[in-house]
Amino acid sequence: VQLQASGGGFVQAGGSLRLSCAASGRTFNDYTVGWFRQAPGNEREFVAAISWSGGATDYSDSVKGRFTISRDNAKNTVYLQMNSLKPEDAAVYYCAAQISWSARLDRARYNYWGQGTQVTVSS
Repeated sequence: VQLQASGGGFVQAGGSLRLSCAASGRTFNDYTVGWFRQAPGNEREFVAAISWSGGATDYSDSVKGRFTISRDNAKNTVYLQMNSLKPEDAAVYYCAAQISWSARLDRARYNYWGQGTQVTVSS
């Protein structure tokens, strides 16, 4: 599976962005997809994940209620709608895919990664 993340940019605090993760290659429908982010000097952290069917989602506490993950398997794309953005949300955002749902929080279990897209939030 090849993943391409896009949609990052510059936004003021309180604004919104929608990230996209487009997949190609093997059957995308089989995979759990997660979004992670990494700010300078920090480890890459879990943001959100969605199961292969879209029937289950999970979020980190820091984004719960503000971010929404969704997927369109017909388009081989997963989205991350980010609302009420805060300066602390600024980071490079990566999408990743793996077979297991139970291991969704473990970045080491993700086999496939996109290249990352930069999100900048001004205060």
